[in-house]
Amino acid sequence: MVKFRWETEFKKTPIGEIPKDWIETQIKDIGRVVTGKTPPTKKKEFWKNDYPFITPSDIEDYDVRYFYRVERFVSKSWVEKNPQLLVPPNSICFVCIGSTIGKICLTKEPSTTNQQINTVIPYKNKFDPLFVFYLLRGHQFRIKEEYGGGGAAKDIISKSKFESVIIPIPPTKEEQRRIATVLSWFDDLIENKRKQNEILEKTAMAIFKSWFIDFGPFQDEEFIYSEELDMEIPKGWEVKPIGEVADIISGFSYKSSEKLDNPDPDSYVFITLKNTIEGGGFNPEYSWIRSERLKKRHFLRESDLILPITEQTKDARLLGSPGIVVFPPEYSKSEGVYSMDIAKVELTMEEYKYYLYFNFKFNREQVATFHSGTSILHFKIRNFKENYYLLIPPKPILKKFHSLVEPLFQKIILNEKEIMLLKKVRDTLLPQLVFGRLRVVEI
Repeated sequence: MVKFRWETEFKKTPIGEIPKDWIETQIKDIGRVVTGKTPPTKKKEFWKNDYPFITPSDIEDYDVRYFYRVERFVSKSWVEKNPQLLVPPNSICFVCIGSTIGKICLTKEPSTTNQQINTVIPYKNKFDPLFVFYLLRGHQFRIKEEYGGGGAAKDIISKSKFESVIIPIPPTKEEQRRIATVLSWFDDLIENKRKQNEILEKTAMAIFKSWFIDFGPFQDEEFIYSEELDMEIPKGWEVKPIGEVADIISGFSYKSSEKLDNPDPDSYVFITLKNTIEGGGFNPEYSWIRSERLKKRHFLRESDLILPITEQTKDARLLGSPGIVVFPPEYSKSEGVYSMDIAKVELTMEEYKYYLYFNFKFNREQVATFHSGTSILHFKIRNFKENYYLLIPPKPILKKFHSLVEPLFQKIILNEKEIMLLKKVRDTLLPQLVFGRLRVVEI
């Protein structure tokens, strides 16, 4: 059974009040700090699939332990040439350059990073690596504000400055482990639910691919050639422009004064571009909107299908990436509002929803071609509705597919809400624990 107690005896320090028996220490005394380095891009021998090469954009969140996905790997020859750059598992990567200072993760395996990341390799005889992660997590915004400037693209926390950051720690490694254990219970649940969601979506995608890409269950049927799709399709299936099965409706053009960071009784949850994910999915980072100018067309419901229709990257990685809307767990209204950077896909038949979601995911690059502009890309909705052709299965097949995958997405939405609640409780506990206000006496 876990036992807590509130601390009552504190001492004043330059970084605020800490428990009397806690110690102020610098990051360099907690572990060895390694600043990463990028291999020359022209030297192909340094770029092979041997060791992950972690960059700030690979770290997908500010607050989850192992939540990163690398796009590049370096070779053994690069590590042999620079052995000091290889960091072991359970090292703490902390972004120290640019607008995302404070992004943090733990390494899953021996890895390298680029020069924007300082990595702490804890001295394990004195410090629990998982505790050090939570410790830096609890101080990440203080570090960013005091040492990193205002969050601009050119902000930098040098290695020497990062090493000199003062952080309070408990007097024993055993107490460090107790703190890390309590917080890990939440992250274990969060990570397990995220893995569940990955499996659930991959299962649904596998069914879609088997039925509508490979035509596995329909191989014994007669196939005919479709000029619009330039492929053989089962006889009796139709091909239509997407405008005949769905409307694509852009969202609310808001004023900055109408957008809120926190909700009030008259506001609605506001789904914006930051809720979309490259390649598809939904990012639960919410804004709020309060306006007298809202019309019926600006509203959406949970589980609605959306598409981003504005993008500032030249290679259009976001355009065409579908998402299924999830509302915050504490949100009591039945509708939310979506911004002009988003389009709602309004269906003529509910059974099209997940079929279109996976169709967009499989054909994202083709969907993204329906845009104009150079520095800022704008999705051409009318052109898309008239010229993006869909394979339309017979209704009984479409309804059967929907009945198989809808429960999977309902579970995904439920898991996402539970993840948000778990993060909220964990984030309430974390500062209390790493600042010593709440002590873990026993586990």
